[in-house]
Amino acid sequence: MRGGGLWQLGQSITRRVSQAEKRVVAHRCFASESELKKTVLYDFHVENGGKMVPFAGWSMPIQYKDSIMDSTVNCRENGSLFDVSHMCGLSLKGKDTISFLEKLVVADVAGLAPGTGTLSVLTNEKGGAIDDTVITKVKDDHIYLVVNAGCRDKDLSHIEEHMKAFKSKGGDVSWHIHDERSLLALQGPLAAPVLQHLTKEDLSKLYFGHFKIVDINGAQCFLTRTGYTGEDGFEISVPHENALDLTKAILEKSESKVRLTGLGARDSLRLEAGLCLYGNDMEQHTTPVEAGLTWAIGKRRRAEGGFLGADVILKQIEDGPLVRRVGFISSGPPARSHSEIQNAKGENIGEITSGGFSPCLKKNIAMGYVKSGNHKVGTNVKILIRGKTYEGTVTKMPFVPAKYYKSS
Repeated sequence: MRGGGLWQLGQSITRRVSQAEKRVVAHRCFASESELKKTVLYDFHVENGGKMVPFAGWSMPIQYKDSIMDSTVNCRENGSLFDVSHMCGLSLKGKDTISFLEKLVVADVAGLAPGTGTLSVLTNEKGGAIDDTVITKVKDDHIYLVVNAGCRDKDLSHIEEHMKAFKSKGGDVSWHIHDERSLLALQGPLAAPVLQHLTKEDLSKLYFGHFKIVDINGAQCFLTRTGYTGEDGFEISVPHENALDLTKAILEKSESKVRLTGLGARDSLRLEAGLCLYGNDMEQHTTPVEAGLTWAIGKRRRAEGGFLGADVILKQIEDGPLVRRVGFISSGPPARSHSEIQNAKGENIGEITSGGFSPCLKKNIAMGYVKSGNHKVGTNVKILIRGKTYEGTVTKMPFVPAKYYKSS
């Protein structure tokens, strides 16, 4: 969902992080306040100084009393707690669940061990990305996945359409949309030690990508060691009636070092981590190969295909895509979404999809798509911003090293 313009936040935000703000604007829904959905924590956000903005049909906090710059740095130094209840969690169940889902996504779902998950992509017939999603195998007959808020309607419609056709041929699969649960993302170096105070589960045995149903602060939660910041952390699906108590408990146990954090810092954190924002860095015309997500296509899936758009995607793996997503460090003002990328001769070779000033690196970072052949690290480019060109260099991503908790 694309919009335009900035809105007044009631507090000055430095221009260096306004790109995060603008990407939130791009996902705004132009609905009246009364039409916006509210998470269970809405009143708590407001009480704690949350600046609420429309986002994907929801009223969500873009920031709190601290700046986006400060809250971004605090996440990496201490921790952040995000309310991401606008995202859509759902369960697929039935003996044919895996064979059904593998028709829609590129992941080797069958190859996942129970209690583990992976990032994947829902594809269309042309190999384009309908959405990116985290898929977890709870059991062989139970898959849990989370899809983006702005893609909820099209994702659910797409899944339902294919499910009806699958079931009409005798397939055993059903679904449940978890609208009875909230979703919290606890991220940063204090995430595990703080959460450990609230559960008897030994979190040191739960590695990145692992999933478990555990008791946290007296509530049965779906706990996944994952996140959208590049930091160690968790996504916690908690019953609505327990969400506020859990939020308060996390903040209390951290002695205020873990802070409530809004969409603005969430965006700058994911950009530093080199992660795609659907609607900016990946859309329905973008394939996983072009987006740099070839690693998410399981080895067996590359050999067998069987998912929507497999012919297009597998050909790109073999021949190479025409365009590729890459990272940039640039001079001058931060690069803007849709800024033109040029080669040394001034020829158009692509465009920026996300860009901003990195609060942690104190330099301009961006990502975008360039024609293949211009994608190698160290390639010098020019980026056109407001009619002027500035120097840029293709750079490895992530910009900030990932700190996921993995087994040695």
